[in-house]
Amino acid sequence: MNELIIYGIVFLLLIGHTLLAAKMYKAVHEDQSLSMLEKNNWKLKALIFPGYFWGKYKNK
Repeated sequence: MNELIIYGIVFLLLIGHTLLAAKMYKAVHEDQSLSMLEKNNWKLKALIFPGYFWGKYKNK
């Protein structure tokens, strides 16, 4: 039973990570003020730590 709870929590964390990364990826892709290199850098960061870098991207 404990394993099922742990797997459920891990699954929810992965889904949240994926959705936030996709949201940031889309926002960066639509930003016309960024160069191609900057877009690629932000997209890579979105795949690694989307929660942390989403805040940094919004504050830039």
